[in-house]
Amino acid sequence: MTGTDHAVLVLRLAAPLQSWGGPSHYNRRETRPQPTKSGVLGLLSAAEGRGREAPLTDLLGLQLGVRVDQPGTLLRDYHTYSDYRGLPLLSAKANAKGQQTRTAPPKYTGVTQRFYLQDAVFVAALRGPKALIQGLEEAVRNPVFPLSLGRRSCPPTGPVSLGIRPDTRLEDALEEVPWQAGSHRRHQARSATVSLEATIEDPAGDQLAVDVPDTYDLKTGTRFGRRAVRHLWVTVPTGRTQRTTPAADTGTAGHSDHDPFALLGW
Repeated sequence: MTGTDHAVLVLRLAAPLQSWGGPSHYNRRETRPQPTKSGVLGLLSAAEGRGREAPLTDLLGLQLGVRVDQPGTLLRDYHTYSDYRGLPLLSAKANAKGQQTRTAPPKYTGVTQRFYLQDAVFVAALRGPKALIQGLEEAVRNPVFPLSLGRRSCPPTGPVSLGIRPDTRLEDALEEVPWQAGSHRRHQARSATVSLEATIEDPAGDQLAVDVPDTYDLKTGTRFGRRAVRHLWVTVPTGRTQRTTPAADTGTAGHSDHDPFALLGW
């Protein structure tokens, strides 16, 4: 249901690199193929200037929808780290007091695998109380802390906010937003419309996403709760006029303009 007391905030999440991690830890930091609720709420919290220990109660109720305008490709980063004080790295062992011990023999450099999405573009829509949505949109346009797409090393490209829309269903909002893919991708479009993958937060959804944070406090760590989602396809205009090619010109009689890769957003 929709009402005048709610609104929808639309965000464009684009950058050379993005990384939407989940419960991954230690030496392997993965990324999800789409922005997570934890990552999007973290961006909004940074925009408002909330500290890591600040409560998230008012943000957790926001309903999230994500559209994949340009899926990008996966990048694995060979990443080394060390203690800035020159101390040996911590080991996996703990002493009688429960404290991690240093490596023995001492090890000063470690290696991690960190994964990113490169050249990806997403549209995120958040539905919630109008007053909250208006405050968040103002914060995104004038952020207190620098905004990032999953990690601090991933600043967004261009303005993040695409504005506020009157209350509507998330799938309707995602269908109304123009295609946000990069110019090189749009120039490859062969038809007047493109089908884009979308994920909608829905209590009646048939799948679960484990990406709802309880806190961003580094001292206590984040525990991720579940939310129900459903997947769908939305069709949006590409801005191009449908082209028709006579069969005689292609050399294949009866050839159609069917493009199976359009379903993948390519």
